[in-house]
Amino acid sequence: MKKSIKNNPSLRNTKYMFFTTLAFMSIALHSTYATADEKQIAIKKDKAALEKIILGKMLYFDKALSQNGTLSCAVCHSPTQGFVDERPDNGRVVALGDDGHSRGDRNVPTASYAAFSPPFHFDEKQQEWVGGQFLDGRADTLAEQAGGPPLNPVEMNMPNKKAVIDRLKKNAFYQKMFKKSYGDDIFENNEQAYTAMTDAIEAFEKSKEFSPFDSKYDRYLKDEYELTVLEDLGMTLFFSNDNVSCANCHKLFPEGAKKETFTNFQYRNIGVPKNLELIALNKLGENYIDKGLAGNERIKDQPNLKALKGRFKTPTLRNVAITAPYMHNGVFKHLRTVVEFYDTFNNPKRTINPETGKPWGEAEVPETIDREDLAAKKLTDRKVDALVAFMKMLTDKRYEPLLEKLDKEEALFWKNINYNDKKETKAN
Repeated sequence: MKKSIKNNPSLRNTKYMFFTTLAFMSIALHSTYATADEKQIAIKKDKAALEKIILGKMLYFDKALSQNGTLSCAVCHSPTQGFVDERPDNGRVVALGDDGHSRGDRNVPTASYAAFSPPFHFDEKQQEWVGGQFLDGRADTLAEQAGGPPLNPVEMNMPNKKAVIDRLKKNAFYQKMFKKSYGDDIFENNEQAYTAMTDAIEAFEKSKEFSPFDSKYDRYLKDEYELTVLEDLGMTLFFSNDNVSCANCHKLFPEGAKKETFTNFQYRNIGVPKNLELIALNKLGENYIDKGLAGNERIKDQPNLKALKGRFKTPTLRNVAITAPYMHNGVFKHLRTVVEFYDTFNNPKRTINPETGKPWGEAEVPETIDREDLAAKKLTDRKVDALVAFMKMLTDKRYEPLLEKLDKEEALFWKNINYNDKKETKAN
């Protein structure tokens, strides 16, 4: 039954799913509870939790939450593409808004595994800002994040919360589900109804559908998958601070721990170049700079704000192979390019961006680059390939078929492109 829910994004059979799933749960769950009363209490709690998840899923896919009925959460965070925007007409760099012409200024982050980010806070021990949602941490929780897009004129473009709730009231099934989960008076106050809506979406985004932890890496930890030679090398490099710096930021637990998020949820400036195409597309002006963490209104009174300029939250590497483009501004189209870019800080021969055939662009905010975290041994091309192979292992099982198509496209692109090798050959 879980499989039918997961593979039915259109929700055409929502009522069937809802009632049959609850029936299944009533029979199958909590068989080990000591007393009948405890069992019934547990079943009721599970029913309530599942009802909220189902409601959240309906809301997540509902385009009625946008002004013109063209946009839902799922359009920009598609479950068929690692929860990023898969629409080809926007180049997959930034999301196209409900009005058909507005665009965001940042690359759409994946919603997968976002539930594991802690609330935005300052870690006194590490002296670092940590967590939150969005690339600058401006929302504490998934519920707070979910409340933003419907009212954002660049995104779903609804005029106010009342307009959103009025749309929900027109749906009889929503009426029933909201009252069941949040009380009969839930629609008497628009503010509380809007909060309930975001709470339900959060419940769905916290479900296993967003974070199954079933990649080849997870299966390897369970002795259910055998590494290839290249993947083994990549994993060794990734977790070794003596070789590369990946684990400085993309590791939360000790190596080999289950449910690794592959991010420490901290903020770093890694010297990402400006995306000149995006700046031109959005007419931002040649002097435009995305301040990142320093633009978070919640910390605008911090005395060291200049030092935070250009920092962005370290993204998870889960599903990274299928969620291109990369960096906060989508400046890189290929995962291998990202690894080569990191190598520029340690390898003087990595002077050419393989995607453009030209020197790498200047850093958007050069004065705050975290060079200490980027320090590592230079990489050979084989080691670059190994790191890419390892990161492909972090793809959820249901997306693994996408890797086959991706590998063919990548092979075609890289067939005759290696400007760095050509430059090195000429130098020798």
